[in-house]
Amino acid sequence: MPKTKTTKKSSNGFTAEEKAAMKERAREMKAERSGKGDGEEDVLAKIAKMAPSDRAMAKKLHKLIKASAPELTPRTWYGMPAYAKDGKVLCFFQDAQKFKARYATLGFSDQANLDDGEMWPTTFALKKLTQAEEAKVEALVKQAIR
Repeated sequence: MPKTKTTKKSSNGFTAEEKAAMKERAREMKAERSGKGDGEEDVLAKIAKMAPSDRAMAKKLHKLIKASAPELTPRTWYGMPAYAKDGKVLCFFQDAQKFKARYATLGFSDQANLDDGEMWPTTFALKKLTQAEEAKVEALVKQAIR
């Protein structure tokens, strides 16, 4: 049987990346309770640590989301750049390296108003962010905040 590259699971079922994300969320919650931390600064710091291709997409998305929905507040969520409305995360960017994935994703929480019938997408794969994708993202973000 050929070997495949996988993330090793620990004995309790969580990967090292999953454990790291949970620890990041615990730190975020502690900072929120104490009133410490600057959402914008935290998001930009996370973006700066990304691989070059994901960093470029994250920078574009950050500018695009802020311009499309200035009422959203940048913050981190499980160590990912996220954007919240009334303190609740509406959308987030997960770089490909976060969980050693093949592509980055733009995700929307259940707080986003993307409802379309009985079933609709909430996560979108991003391999490249062209003008066409930027227009789609802008439309999704505007719909999400309604």
